[in-house]
Amino acid sequence: MQNMGLRLPAMIHAKQILKRSFSGGRSPTSTSTMTDVPRGHFAVYVGEEQKRFVVPISYLKSPSFQSLLSRAEEEFGFDHPMGSLTLPCKEEALLDIAYQLNHKLE
Repeated sequence: MQNMGLRLPAMIHAKQILKRSFSGGRSPTSTSTMTDVPRGHFAVYVGEEQKRFVVPISYLKSPSFQSLLSRAEEEFGFDHPMGSLTLPCKEEALLDIAYQLNHKLE
């Protein structure tokens, strides 16, 4: 089991890497413009609160991220009623993937 004291800084770092939007948990149905998503990134929603994260397109090459996308396809299909990319995972799972991917890149 991992020490929570060591895990907290990693979670904070992962949030910075993901460039979490400051939408305050905005609902995927609310109006959004493409200008708040930088070039080379895309927005995803995760968790019960549908928190919005902006992730690098490079994550699409990752087997762990592809697994999340496959689960999203199985759960929501390609015609999601919210009209957005929603990942069926907890926020912590996405942060773990971001942390792992960025440590591989360094």
